[in-house]
Amino acid sequence: MTTEGRGLHAHVLENLGPAITAGEYPPGSVLRTDELAQRFEVSRTVIREAVRVLESMHLVESRRRVGVTVRPAEQWNVYDPQVIRWRLAGADRPRQLRSLTVLRSALEPVAAGLAARYATPEQCADLTGQALGMVASSRGQQLEQYLVHDIAFHRIVLCASGNEMFARLGDVVAEVLSGRTHHQVMFEDPDPAAVTLHVQVAEAVREGNAARAEELTREIAVGALKELDVLAP
Repeated sequence: MTTEGRGLHAHVLENLGPAITAGEYPPGSVLRTDELAQRFEVSRTVIREAVRVLESMHLVESRRRVGVTVRPAEQWNVYDPQVIRWRLAGADRPRQLRSLTVLRSALEPVAAGLAARYATPEQCADLTGQALGMVASSRGQQLEQYLVHDIAFHRIVLCASGNEMFARLGDVVAEVLSGRTHHQVMFEDPDPAAVTLHVQVAEAVREGNAARAEELTREIAVGALKELDVLAP
C-alpha cells in the first residue's frame, strides 16, 4: 500500500473504530463497503483494508451478501492496544480505566515478585534508572516526561518476570497509563507517595526481595484505584 493509501486507511480506522467502540453502531449494525467508501471519499480497497484491521480486533465480521456486521462488545479483543485507546477516548472512560486498573492490580504484583527472582543485573539497573527518572520528572507538571519513565518502568517489571504472558501485557499497561495522562485523569503532579513506591519496588527487585516487591506493587495499584475514585468516579 502506498503512503497515501496508508494515510487514508488510518483516517478511516480512526473514525470507524472509536464510533464502533462508543456504541454509535450497535451490535448487528451493517456497514456497507460502498456507503463507507462514499462517506469517507476513498476507494473500496481502502475500506476493505480498514475492515480487515477491525476484523482482526473482532469488532466486526464480514458476511457474504450482508456486509460488514458490528459484533457484540463481549466478542471484541479488549486487550488490543488500539481498542483500549478508542474505548478510553469515549464516554465510558471511567469504567474502562477502573476495569484495566483492576486487571493491573491482579497481575503486576505477581510480576514484580517474579522480577525480584529473575531480573538480570541489566534489568535491575534499567528499572532503577526509570524510577529515578520518575522522581526527576514528578514536579513542575512534566506529565509527558513522567509518562515515558512510568511506561518503561512497568514494561521492565513485566518483562523481568520471565513470563512471556506478562511481558505481552506491556502494551496494555502502556495504553492505560497513556490514557490516564492524555485524558487528564491524573493530578498535575504525580502523587509523591506513588513515586516513592516505584523507587522502593526497584530496590526490592534489585535486592531479590520478592515478597516486598509484590507488596509494594500492590500498594501502587491500590493507590491508582483510589485516584480513580477522585478523578474519574
